[in-house]
Amino acid sequence: MSQYSPTEKLKVEIIDHTALVTIDNPGANTWDAESLVGLKTLVENLNADRNIFSLVITGAGEKFFSAGADLKMFADGDKEVAYDIGLKFGQAFETLADFRGVSIAAINGFAMGGGLECALACDIRIAETQAQLALPEAKVGLLPCAGGTQRLTALVGSGWAKRVILCGERLKADKALSIGLVEEVVETGTAKEVALKLAAQVGQQSPVAVSFCKELVHEARDAVMPKGLMLERERFVQLFDTADQKEGVNAFLEKRSPEWKNA
Repeated sequence: MSQYSPTEKLKVEIIDHTALVTIDNPGANTWDAESLVGLKTLVENLNADRNIFSLVITGAGEKFFSAGADLKMFADGDKEVAYDIGLKFGQAFETLADFRGVSIAAINGFAMGGGLECALACDIRIAETQAQLALPEAKVGLLPCAGGTQRLTALVGSGWAKRVILCGERLKADKALSIGLVEEVVETGTAKEVALKLAAQVGQQSPVAVSFCKELVHEARDAVMPKGLMLERERFVQLFDTADQKEGVNAFLEKRSPEWKNA
């Protein structure tokens, strides 16, 4: 824990005017209630420190940025748990999206489900060449409830958003770059370094001007997205009335193919 982060699952290092945040939840840097509440608090603490101009978020280790939600939370099909976790995901990533400074995701490996949604909530995404990105929630009877349907569509358009979400397409870094999902692809092991260099450039601008500019860039999005984000969470909880939700999650945990009932 640090003065910024209330959880060991999110490490914070301050480098000049940049906060380097590392998702550290072995082995796949998954998100759970502790780390989601922790992210919200962490970003609020960074917002309160006028000496912080930018934020870089990356994953610990060499394989994962983040593999998303810990699916064990959803194995018993409990709607109250689904509502609570869906809300925590929403609050965490909306707080990240509204960070007063510039946020950069240094995608150092797999960014799946809630892991990709975390990167989508950032202003800029830099992916290493071996990184793979996906929103595979429908494969396990769920849906992206932390901004995935809204932010991915805003970035890449409805066609590619549908390929990724509805067809379960996993994207390699070069494809993600070509469709505008990431802004840059870099060599393996260098995303953090490149992101920190870009974050340092932010310090050459007036932090107040930057925060105003970011607010203005978000203006059109903010007119429509809150409704979509709320509906996303509602639909996520409604899935917990279905047989397919339990079947999908448990098939994944049991390492077998699901048998869908479409019910």
